[in-house]
Amino acid sequence: MPEGTISSVRMRLKREIGGLRGWYARVHDRWWFRILAILALLSGIFFFLIWLLIARNLPSVDTLRSYEPPLPTSVRAYDGKPIHSYARERRVQLSFAEYPKQLVEAYLSAEDKTFFSHHGVDFPGLVRAAAQGLLTGSTPRGTSTITQQVAKNLVVGNEQSYLRKAKEAVLAWRIEDTLTKEQILELYLNSIELGRNAGGVAAASQAYFGRELKDLTLPQMAYLAILPKGPANYDPDRKADRAIERRNWVLGQMASNGFITNAERDAARAAPLGTIPRQTPKEERVGGYFVEEVRRQLIDKFGETNESGPYSVYSGGLWVRTSLDPQLQLYAQKALRDGLLRYERGRGWSGPLGHAEIGRSWQQSLLNTNIGVDYEDWRAGILIARSGDSWQIGFDDGTTGSLPQSGASMPVRGQGGQAFNAFKAGDIVAVAPAGGGNWSLRSVPRISGGFVVEDPRTGRILAMQGGFDQRLQSFNRATQAQRQPGSTIKPIVYAAALEQGMTPASIVVDGPFCVWQGANLGQKCFRNFGGSAGAGPRTMRWGLEQSRNLMTVQIANTTGMDHVVDLMQRIGISKQKFPPYLSYALGAGETTVMRMVNAYSILVNHGRALNPTLIDFVQNRRGEVVWPENWRPCEGCNAPDYKGGPMPRPVTRARQVIDAMSAYQMVHIAEGVIQRGTATTLRDLGRPIMGKTGTTTGPTDVWFVGGTPQMIGGLYLGFDTPSNLGGYAQGGSIAAPIFKEFAKPAFEGMPVVPFTAPPGIRMARIDRASGKRVFGGWPSNDPLSAVIWEAFKPESDQRDRRRPEETTETKAVEKKAEPKKQESDSDFLQREGGIY
Repeated sequence: MPEGTISSVRMRLKREIGGLRGWYARVHDRWWFRILAILALLSGIFFFLIWLLIARNLPSVDTLRSYEPPLPTSVRAYDGKPIHSYARERRVQLSFAEYPKQLVEAYLSAEDKTFFSHHGVDFPGLVRAAAQGLLTGSTPRGTSTITQQVAKNLVVGNEQSYLRKAKEAVLAWRIEDTLTKEQILELYLNSIELGRNAGGVAAASQAYFGRELKDLTLPQMAYLAILPKGPANYDPDRKADRAIERRNWVLGQMASNGFITNAERDAARAAPLGTIPRQTPKEERVGGYFVEEVRRQLIDKFGETNESGPYSVYSGGLWVRTSLDPQLQLYAQKALRDGLLRYERGRGWSGPLGHAEIGRSWQQSLLNTNIGVDYEDWRAGILIARSGDSWQIGFDDGTTGSLPQSGASMPVRGQGGQAFNAFKAGDIVAVAPAGGGNWSLRSVPRISGGFVVEDPRTGRILAMQGGFDQRLQSFNRATQAQRQPGSTIKPIVYAAALEQGMTPASIVVDGPFCVWQGANLGQKCFRNFGGSAGAGPRTMRWGLEQSRNLMTVQIANTTGMDHVVDLMQRIGISKQKFPPYLSYALGAGETTVMRMVNAYSILVNHGRALNPTLIDFVQNRRGEVVWPENWRPCEGCNAPDYKGGPMPRPVTRARQVIDAMSAYQMVHIAEGVIQRGTATTLRDLGRPIMGKTGTTTGPTDVWFVGGTPQMIGGLYLGFDTPSNLGGYAQGGSIAAPIFKEFAKPAFEGMPVVPFTAPPGIRMARIDRASGKRVFGGWPSNDPLSAVIWEAFKPESDQRDRRRPEETTETKAVEKKAEPKKQESDSDFLQREGGIY
C-alpha cells in the first residue's frame, strides 16, 4: 500500500464466551433457531388459550370419585319387604364385577373397541369428525370414546359444539389419569340413558326385556349396546327393522374382535329382538294413602331432587323402613271400601270418573288421565263409541270390550233415567266383568271416609286408608280431613272429670240442662240424641256407655270447660286450645281421624304421650341411618334366643300428658261401651276391647274409635262437603260394623290380653246401677250383670267406706252364707286371670 494511503478495513476483536450464553450467541441469528422459537411461542399461546377457554373452568375429576348416580327411594314395610318406590326413572346401580362379561364386550364393540388401549381420546377420530363438520357445516357428532361419554354425561353436558368436544377431550384425559378402566366402565354402564326412562344398563334390561342382566341372551345384550346412539332411533315397536340391522352390526363387530365365534354371531342374528311392550313399572297396590303420606313427610324433610340435598326423595337412593303392616292394611282397606259401598247401595250411578277427548288414540287419551280403579275385579275404561244397545269400551292395556244396555241400567243419581243413556264418548267409567266379553257398570261411592290403625304402645301407624281409592281421590281423609268427632270426644271429657276428682261411680243427673249465653244468644238447652229428656240420676259409667249428651255437659260444666279443652290440647286432639264452650264437650270442634286414634292410644298407654309415626327410620344408600337424627338400635331386641338376664327394651322418654290412673279408669269405662253400650256389635269378638261410637249433628259424620291393648283403630264416614247422611245413620250401626269387619281377621291369632292397670289402681265390686260398693256378690260373665268391677284411685276407693254397723251386719251374713274362708278380691282376680 503506497505511503499516505488510508486503509478502509476495520477489524473487530471478539472474546470467545463459553457455556449456554455462548451457545445462544452463536445460534440465535440462525434461521432454524428463529423458526423453532416462533413455534414454541405459538404453542405456549395455544396451550394458554386452551387453559383459559377450556380447562380453567372444567370441574375437578375428583367429583367422579365420589359420584353417586340418582337412585330411587325404596319404601319397605315393617318387616323390610319392599312395598313401593319413589322414582322418576328406572335405575339400578351395580359394580363392574356384576356386569356379564359378554355384555361389556358388546358395548366395547359398539362404542369403543380400543377402550383398553387409548388414554381417553381417539385423536384420529377427532380429526375426522372436525374435518367432516367443517366440510358439511354441521357440528361434530360421534367418535367419542367411552371415557369422553362419561365426561359428557356426568360433567360436561350435551351441548353440540366444537368447544364441548374440546372440553370432553381434556376432561377424558384427566379421567384416565385418575380412574381405572374398570371404574370408568362402571360409571358408564350405570349412568348411560337408554330410553323408556331407564338410567343404566341394569334398568334397561328390565325395561326392554323384563329380565335381570344375568338372564339376558347374546342378541338381547347386543340390542342394549346399540341404544346409546339414540334409543328413539332403534325403538323396537316403531323401528324394529332398523334396530335389528344395527344389532346385527354389533354382533358382527363382536365376532371381528374375537369376543364371539362366527357360529354364535349367525345364531344371534337369526333371533328376534324379543323385547316386551313398553309399560309403566308395576307398583304395589298396598297402602296407596300410606305411602303417599310417607312421600309427603320425606319431601318435607329431604326435598325432591339433588338440588335439595344428598338425600332427596327421587334421586337420593334412600331406604325407608315404615311401620306399615301390609296384611292389616288390606283388612282396613277392604273394610272401609265395603262400608262405603254398603251405604251407597241402591242410590244410583254416581257419574263418570272423568272425561277425555278421544283423539287419534283412545288408549293414549285414557293413559293421559292416569285414572284407575283398584277394587276387586273393577277396571276403569273409556267409552269409545255407541253401537245400537251397547257401547264399545277400551282399557289402558289396549284391549276393548262391550258394555251392553243391560249392564248399565241403574238410574243416574239425582237425575233419574238409565245410566246407559247418559253416557258420552270419552267418559271414563268403572266396570266389572259380566262374562262373554261383556262388562257391567259399577258406581264409585260419593261418600268417603278415613281409617287409621295405631299401635298404642309405640305410636306406630300400622295401616291407613284415606278414601275409596287413592288413584281416584288423592285427598287423604285420614290425616287431612278436618271433621267434627261427635261423641267420640266424650271419653276425653270424662277423663278430664276423673282428673278433677270424679269417679266412674259418681252420680250425675241425666236431665234437662240449659245455660244462659248472653242477651244476643239467649238460653241454650241441650238434649240427648233422639230428643230423650233424660233418665235421672245415673253413674258416670252409664252416661258414657249410653252416650248421654245431657250427662256429658253436666260433667263438663262441673269439671270446668277450661280443664276439658286443656286436656283436649294436651292429648293432641287440637293444635290450639278450643274455646271453653260446652258444645265442644259434645264434639263441636274439628280434628282428624289420626288425632283421635292417637288420643285413644294415649289413654291405653297409661296417659303417656305418643307421636304417631309412619316412618321407623331412613337409611342412605350406604346403609347409614340419617333420620331420626338420634336414632339408636335396640341392642338384642331381635336376638333369636333368650339367654337370660334383663330383657332388652327400647328406651321410652314420653311425657305424661294425663294422670295414668285417670287414663286407665277411662279405658275401663270405655270397655263397657262394647259390653253394654252403643258398640255391642263388637262384643262377640271375645276379647277386651274399649271404644266409643260417634254421630255428629245432622247426622253428617259417623265414627268409631277403639281397640285392644295391641292396636287402636278409628274411622269416620261422611261426604267431603258435609251433608245429611239420613236420620237412621249412627256410629253404632254404620261405623262400628266396619271396624268389626276389619277386626275379625286382624285379631285372629292375636293373644287375648287385658288392659293393664297402672300402680295404685284399686278394683272394687260395685252395683252397676247405683255405683255403691257390693260386698256379698261377684261379677259374672253376663254383660248386664248387676255387679261389676270398677277402677278407683286410692283416695276414692270404696273399700273402707262402710259404716261400722254395716260392716258387722255384712260380716255376719257372709259368715252364715259362706262357712269357709271368704275369698278376697285379689284371690278372685288371680283365679280368673285378670279383669275382662
